[in-house]
Amino acid sequence: MKIKFTKMQGLGNDFIVVDLRGQDLKNIAGVVKRLADRRFGVGFDQALILRKSKKADFRMDIYNNDGNRVEMCGNGIRCLANYIWKRGLSRKPRLEIETLAGIIRPEKAGALVRVDMGEPILEGRLIPTVAEGALVDRPLAISDKSFLITCVSMGNPHCVIFVDDVDGFPVGKYGPLIETNKFFPRRANVEFIEVLSPGRLKMRVWERGAGETLACGTGASAAAVAAALKGLARRKVSVLLRGGVLKIEWAMDNHVYMTGPAQEVFTGVAEV
Repeated sequence: MKIKFTKMQGLGNDFIVVDLRGQDLKNIAGVVKRLADRRFGVGFDQALILRKSKKADFRMDIYNNDGNRVEMCGNGIRCLANYIWKRGLSRKPRLEIETLAGIIRPEKAGALVRVDMGEPILEGRLIPTVAEGALVDRPLAISDKSFLITCVSMGNPHCVIFVDDVDGFPVGKYGPLIETNKFFPRRANVEFIEVLSPGRLKMRVWERGAGETLACGTGASAAAVAAALKGLARRKVSVLLRGGVLKIEWAMDNHVYMTGPAQEVFTGVAEV
């Protein structure tokens, strides 16, 4: 069987988009894992599967490059929206996309895409973690270090840690240890943040099931919420990632709004 795909990227966080509204694909997790290999496949952080929805305009199923399905991807939904608009699948300037994290609403913002990411979840059991209540500066022992973690869900679990020098921090060492720690029943995305000013954060991210990536939209959103909770930044910030800049606003309606680019790279056909 052959499938058509479109390679896309948002700030270096890269994806394939596969339109499966009119067909099905067996063993999708295995197919994703094989195609994700950067030497023997297409290579990507996540696969975005476009499907029909009974409750929204479309549905987005998201698979990490390890084959596991996840709830939400901020850079991914911008790319999916761009894909939909570019192909004329919808003329609506504001879409409703069904995800495992609920209905997410991307809209056109000039050349960029602005996304209503919904309300952050701060209750520990709902993030989920093994602890109850809001988790701000909670100590967590990892290997030879103890971190102060702030936990947020943006439809998927995030562990935010503030450091003095994010460029020099050993993300590859501590990221996977925190991701898989038993404190997080469904594992966690881990953001390491350096506060440059009240309006600027610098971030590196270890994504659950994907490793360190150049950008993470839900992670940037969680980081902005965590910084505001701790009084380190304003509720409207620029988040500097290795792949570029995202604008994040935790608005007075308690929704988080993310604005950033989405770009198509190439199209292709894969034998699966």
